[in-house]
Amino acid sequence: MASHHDEIEQELYEWFFQTYIPHWVSVGSGKSNEGPEFILKYWGTPMFASGTGWINRWLLTDDDVVEFLKYNHGALKGSGYHHTNVPDQRITVFNDNSASIEVIWSRCREDNTELERLAVNFECGRVDGVWKVTAIVGRDTTKDTLAEAWEEELPEPGTGLRDEAMD
Repeated sequence: MASHHDEIEQELYEWFFQTYIPHWVSVGSGKSNEGPEFILKYWGTPMFASGTGWINRWLLTDDDVVEFLKYNHGALKGSGYHHTNVPDQRITVFNDNSASIEVIWSRCREDNTELERLAVNFECGRVDGVWKVTAIVGRDTTKDTLAEAWEEELPEPGTGLRDEAMD
């Protein structure tokens, strides 16, 4: 019999890996013609975003959150983005309504050539039964596991796919 903790972890897994990620990839790869506003179903406002050398700020409005997504998708689409592999992931349930989801993203072209590899932590909260991402923090990595990635020396700013800071 699954524990309450296990049920929440399974709910988060299904929401994040089976709903959110395929939707994000579909729009980001151009397979869907849906506009970037779809992200507001998954990302909350305000939301904190921090990535090595290119963003470190609070996204205070829905427009800010949508612009952050457009910036990410733009960098990827311009490089031939097709899909994302997930070599490692971890879900930590803090309580009934908050959790952390950590991933290694391997973002690739159709032939599986890697465009970028990131270690990313998503802080998530649930209000009125709806899960949303409340913070996204990450860094470029060369590692396959989260344990290795978080211990890795910090990369130099401007060495990843996004060599310019987000305005």
